[in-house]
Amino acid sequence: MATLVEEASRAETSAEKVEHFDVLIVGAGISGVGSAYHLEQQCPGTSYVVLETLESFGGTWLTHKYPGVRSDSDLYTFGYRFKPWIGPPIATAEEILKYMGEVIDENDIARHVRYRHKITSAVWSSPDNIWTITCTRLDTGGTVKFSANFLWMCQGYYRHDQGYTPDWPGMDSFKGRIVHPQTWPDDINLKGKNVVMIGSGATTATVAPAIAGECGSLTVLQRSPTYFIPARNENEFYETLTKLKVDEHLVHELVRRKILYDQDLFTQRSINEPEAVTQELLDGVRAYLPEEEVTVNFTPTYRPWRQRVAFIPDGDLFQGIAAGKAKVVTDHIDRFTPEGILLRSGKLLDADIIITATGFNLNVLGDIDFVIDGKPLNFAETVTYRGMMFTGMPNMVWVFGYFRASWTLRTELIADFVCRLLNHMKEKGAKRVEVALRPEDHNMPLGTWIDPENFNPGYLMRGMHLLPKRGATSREWQHTQDYWQERDEFPAIDLDDAAFHYG
Repeated sequence: MATLVEEASRAETSAEKVEHFDVLIVGAGISGVGSAYHLEQQCPGTSYVVLETLESFGGTWLTHKYPGVRSDSDLYTFGYRFKPWIGPPIATAEEILKYMGEVIDENDIARHVRYRHKITSAVWSSPDNIWTITCTRLDTGGTVKFSANFLWMCQGYYRHDQGYTPDWPGMDSFKGRIVHPQTWPDDINLKGKNVVMIGSGATTATVAPAIAGECGSLTVLQRSPTYFIPARNENEFYETLTKLKVDEHLVHELVRRKILYDQDLFTQRSINEPEAVTQELLDGVRAYLPEEEVTVNFTPTYRPWRQRVAFIPDGDLFQGIAAGKAKVVTDHIDRFTPEGILLRSGKLLDADIIITATGFNLNVLGDIDFVIDGKPLNFAETVTYRGMMFTGMPNMVWVFGYFRASWTLRTELIADFVCRLLNHMKEKGAKRVEVALRPEDHNMPLGTWIDPENFNPGYLMRGMHLLPKRGATSREWQHTQDYWQERDEFPAIDLDDAAFHYG
């Protein structure tokens, strides 16, 4: 039987395991590292910790190991505003990790990060105004707890350890190997093999040119075509300013502004004059491929920017097709066979290896079990405030970036907002903040998280039912996906508006 001293000792040890911080940041990817930097700069003296499931920083750029892995956003805008990007617009995963590592080292962020900490639950207590976070230590198998006043969710939006592969008939009968790029195996050998790659997005555009020269044959099988922008992997404005010996910080700022101006113009033209933009995009492909190939395999049925437009550096995908190293087939899958894939047209694609570049599995809040005052959270029942705060969820912000512009742009807008909010709460002596619909908002019609008429990628459509609602008629209750307006709106948010409830 334990003595009172032993029981007290155990209680004291247990209490010591609950470390407390002012702010807890979830994730050490591009969002988490950037948010930590801004918290350091804008809220000096704030204690914080960054919890990361993986063994190191980087998120996507650490987990993705497939051949040729690279950004599909330019690094002048995907990089942070405070650290100049020096290099070509499209960067490899290795280059991005090096850049992030420099940010961590230059700003002494590493001491705040705890790796191999997988969060299993987040529990909010209104009487205490505290989040309690429970983690599994993946290095030891033990359980640890943290408490925090404010929770900053920077974990991304998809499952890193499991890509999405449809359940096609006959998959079990296939004699070869089926691989998803997101979990690329170390032991795969493509040399001399007949490879079929399913998909038409940015991942296919990355992997296909990287493996085409190694495979015996490579067939890219797509259900429908996608828009691409083939161009040289350089920025002439950046090159000119660099030659003129302009300060690198000023170069970074000017190049970012120029790119964002051009992107805004392109987005507006895609909506207002889609036929002209479509022809411009197709002309880019025609520079590499004959008209029949463009018509059959590279002419989408939707207007530009209803799905993401992938950048093809130096047209490498099209160069491989033109050289006969790869071919594209546009058709639907009927079923898998022992030898490959039978198409609805009746054609059989022979394959030794099938690569399914078929998208992500959306996750919601990192697949963490959230409990608010004893009640499990149903995230889909909440309403979002500007795509970052949610009704019924106190002291919490979620970073969800842009589809038509670089993810990091919104990360930094939200970081500015969070730091301003934390400082405002400190000035008011408030321990709690929550958003709630105002009286004038209660009859507002609600819609899905993103309007599918404007943007409808497969992973989002599959997981839309898991995501919060948006106010269909009010920008304040939407994730608008409009960087060019949000960059002006976010700094002007009135933190004493009736939508914010402090306690």
